[in-house]
Amino acid sequence: MAVTSYFDRIRELAKSVPSELVDFEQPRDQARTPTQASSNFITNKEQGDWAETLVARAINETPSNFVAVKYGKSDDLVAGEEGFDIFYQAFQDELDAIGKRPDLLIFKKADFDERLSFDISHIRHDIITDYVKKAVAGIEVRSSAFLIDQYEKTMQSRTERFTQIALTTKDLILSDFLDVLQHPSRLSYIDILNGITTKTINVVDFRVPNWGSSERLIQVKGLFKQLKAAIKEIQKRDYLSITPKVEDLKVVYKWIETFNVPHFYFQVFFDKVYGISFEQIFQIISNSDNEGIIFSVETDTKNQNKTTIKINSKAGTLIASKVDEPSHKSVRKEMGRGRLLFYVTFKGGTAYLDVDNLRDIIGIQETGLL
Repeated sequence: MAVTSYFDRIRELAKSVPSELVDFEQPRDQARTPTQASSNFITNKEQGDWAETLVARAINETPSNFVAVKYGKSDDLVAGEEGFDIFYQAFQDELDAIGKRPDLLIFKKADFDERLSFDISHIRHDIITDYVKKAVAGIEVRSSAFLIDQYEKTMQSRTERFTQIALTTKDLILSDFLDVLQHPSRLSYIDILNGITTKTINVVDFRVPNWGSSERLIQVKGLFKQLKAAIKEIQKRDYLSITPKVEDLKVVYKWIETFNVPHFYFQVFFDKVYGISFEQIFQIISNSDNEGIIFSVETDTKNQNKTTIKINSKAGTLIASKVDEPSHKSVRKEMGRGRLLFYVTFKGGTAYLDVDNLRDIIGIQETGLL
């Protein structure tokens, strides 16, 4: 029986991904070169670089048979600086040639090339092709400026509070304004209210009436407005996510096709780290029943309005159960024409790896050392 390669499995899964989400038959959209960076963009980049270093250091400082090597294409240049256009075009050309490099590669120590050391990000891809194929995993590191435990506690409290507000408001309308709603033109609102329960409140929707011809109608309209606002809060996404951009799925797929190395996303929060395999991402988004429960598709205003898949972090694996926060400081950067940018840099911090979970997600079967 023929052995199925990793890429063969990914290729089969790609056929199940809805074309409405990503069409692998179509070439990727060509990106326009950014012309100007913002302070927020540079801070996010600094945070991402810190998260990448955090994960690499955690792996390399944990006694194991594996090492993490910096691989992803990066540069200190930002849009608006001299030389950025050349760097960005070279990056786009590489995306078309081999796909998107993951930030880190994991090698067995026996395959680690000490001459190349722990950073191969600036080496041309054609020089290190055979070396990269020896990696046991590629890791794309994403960062999030949240404490996930605190976020979940807050969101749970918020949901409980607004659920109580919604149900109390509903009961108040039915008890004090039922006579107003029994007019034939308003009877449908009684049905809507009766249909609002703890089970349906996540999906119910209605239009706030535009009544204003009497004091009682104005009062009940205000209550409907309050009810609508509470339901809207309840229906907001209440989980922090692992966030692959839709446009990245094609270039990650291309990289896997080129190197046949398993690919993973690690989401670094300021208190924990979660990981998920690219294979599992495909399995999740291939099932439309998962949308709205395990994942959502959103336009991310924080990332140039790019369409992003947001997968509940808890669908992944806990890679680090604790993270010590880094130190940080403000930096002044002078751009062309005397334009000043002020941003935050991060240094230090420690991620405490769950070695068993890391070994399991990457698929390392040996016991003892990682």
